[in-house]
Amino acid sequence: MRYDIDGAMLQSLLPAIAAAEDAIARLDERVLRSPVGEGFAERSHFFDAAGALWVAGELVHVEDLVLHDAHMDSRAPSHELTIAHSVLRTRRRIWTGEPSWALGASGLATLTATLGEGEGSAQETKRPDAEIETGEDGEDEDAPLAAELAEIDALLARSQKLLDIHAGKAPADEPAAAPATRRNDDPLGLLGDDEWDEEQRLAEWRSVLPLAEALPPVLGAAILFEAWERIEPLRRQHWLGGLLVASHLRARGKVASHLFSFFGGLKLVRHERRRARDRATRLQAFLEAMHLGAAAGLKEIDRLTLARTQMELRFRGRRSNSSLPELADFILSRPMVSAAMIARHLRITPRGALNLVNEIGIREITGRGRYRAWGII
Repeated sequence: MRYDIDGAMLQSLLPAIAAAEDAIARLDERVLRSPVGEGFAERSHFFDAAGALWVAGELVHVEDLVLHDAHMDSRAPSHELTIAHSVLRTRRRIWTGEPSWALGASGLATLTATLGEGEGSAQETKRPDAEIETGEDGEDEDAPLAAELAEIDALLARSQKLLDIHAGKAPADEPAAAPATRRNDDPLGLLGDDEWDEEQRLAEWRSVLPLAEALPPVLGAAILFEAWERIEPLRRQHWLGGLLVASHLRARGKVASHLFSFFGGLKLVRHERRRARDRATRLQAFLEAMHLGAAAGLKEIDRLTLARTQMELRFRGRRSNSSLPELADFILSRPMVSAAMIARHLRITPRGALNLVNEIGIREITGRGRYRAWGII
C-alpha cells in the first residue's frame, strides 16, 4: 500500500495543513508560557483517554476515570474504564520518556509488551512453559504458588527480551516447539488469529516513518495515523496509534510543552469523514482533528487561567506555609477532585480538606451530601 502524497493531493490539503500548523503552534506557546501549563498537560491525559474510548464507540466518564486512577472507585470498574486507564498510563509513560522514544523499536516493544501484560498475563499464567508436578493423588504440590511463579517467569522472559532489543542484540532463540497451539479456552479459534502477525504489521507501519519525517509535522502525523488505521497493527490496543501521533508531533519539535491530545479533537470530527473511502477526505479529517483539538486546548487554557486568578484572590496575603497554593495546583491538574483525594495529596485530614475547599471557593459539581466532588467547569 502506498502512502506518499502527490502534488494534486498536497495542493488540496494545504489549507488544512496551514490551519493545523498555526493552531498547534499557538497552543504550544500558550502552554509553555502559562502558569497553568503543567495542570493543563496533566488534565489532557484524562480527557484524551476518554476521547480514545469515544472514538472507539465506548462511553467512559472522566469522573470515573479520575476516581479509578486514584484507587477510589465508587463501584466496580467496567471493562471500558480499565481500557481507558491503560490509555492514561500509556500517555504518562510516553510523556516521561524521550521525545522520540515511543516511535523507536525499543519504545514500541516496551509499549506493546506492557500493554500485553494487562490482558494477556492471565492467559499466560494459565499456560506455563513447564507442567507442574503433581502428587500421587493428582493434586498440585505447589498449587498455591504455581500461578505466581509462572507469572514471574513470564515477566522475566519478557524483560530479558526487551533488554536484548534495547541493546541491539538478537533475542534469544526460543524453543523449536514453535507450532502454534490453540488456547485451551478457545478450541474453535474464535479469539486467536494465527495469521495476524502483529510484529510484521508494526514493522510495516514503522516503514512509513521516513516518509512522515520528510513532510511537515502535522501532515506526517496525519499520514502516520492514516497508515495505522489501514494496517491495524494491534488488535486489542488500536488506540495506541493516536498516542504515537502525539509522540511524533513531540519528536518533531512541534509540541514541546505537553503531549498533544489527538483523540480530543478527533472525536469532534464526524465518523463519516474519519472512515471515508477517499484518502484525501480522511487526511483532511485528521488535519481538522488536530486543528479542533488545538482550538479546544486554547479555550481550556483560558478557563484554567481565569480559575487560577480567582483562586489566587482567595489565598493572596496568606502565610507562606499555607496549603491553599498547593491545593490550587492540584485542582488545576485534575478534571475533578474529592475530599479524600485532597486529603491524601496534601497529607491532611478529610475535615481539613473540606475546610480548604470552602476557603478556596471552587464550585461543587455533584450537589450531593455524600460523595461530594469539586472541579473547574
